[in-house]
Amino acid sequence: MTTDTPAPASRATLVTAARKLPEVTAVFWLLKTVAVTLGETAGDLASITFGFGYAATGVLFLAFFLAVVTAQLQARRYRPALYWSVILGTSMVGTEVSDLLNRGLGHGSAQHGIGYAAGALLLSGVLAAVFAIWWRTGQTRDVENITGRTGESLYWAAILISNTLGTSSGDWLSDDTGLGFRGAFLVIAGMLLVLYVLYRTTTVSTTVLFWLAFILTRPLGAAGGDFLTKPAADGGLGWGTTGSSAALCAVLLLLIADQARRLRAARSVHQ
Repeated sequence: MTTDTPAPASRATLVTAARKLPEVTAVFWLLKTVAVTLGETAGDLASITFGFGYAATGVLFLAFFLAVVTAQLQARRYRPALYWSVILGTSMVGTEVSDLLNRGLGHGSAQHGIGYAAGALLLSGVLAAVFAIWWRTGQTRDVENITGRTGESLYWAAILISNTLGTSSGDWLSDDTGLGFRGAFLVIAGMLLVLYVLYRTTTVSTTVLFWLAFILTRPLGAAGGDFLTKPAADGGLGWGTTGSSAALCAVLLLLIADQARRLRAARSVHQ
């Protein structure tokens, strides 16, 4: 799903302008899905496989997120490696916050927290509050035209919470409903398809559709991460958290490098 597509000439202008955020294209959604899937597998790698627990892993990932989001806010224009590092950070932090909230302290899957459904409802309320504050500030919520420190700060707050919400809602869908990660993946993919049809055939706000899709790609990534890590006996590929995280990291780095190369080429042509 993309936002309204500008004409070729104006697109070139947008690429070369001092913009902080990327265009929402098919490549954007591919990068986002890979990044949040890596956030899921990396979170499980640290908290469960390495046994650090949700709290300690969450603190570690939070430090990473704060470092990269601070650099992003200070940057003068869009830098693919930095931007997608922040997206990855929101996914990793969101995974740990969701697991800590829903399951409680520890490093296993036993639930000693408030549960997936309650966690998803609580996070939905927090996300609604962020959007309410955003609306009251008068800052645009059109993600391709956000400018200024306030607007971008609210943008990242919404992304952090939406990725946390996506983790909780995905866990609820795959575990509490009995769908499993395969069934959850198909349901979420179907919902994303509906959003795409609405985008192509209706006048529903592209901003609303963007944020709905943004939330849904997080549980899609969680289900995809489970498919990669779970053993073959459970219907997965059996790569484990280590192999899956390494493969996803390699794919993400290749996609970021390609995007950075294309961006440099576009900027050099229009200088």
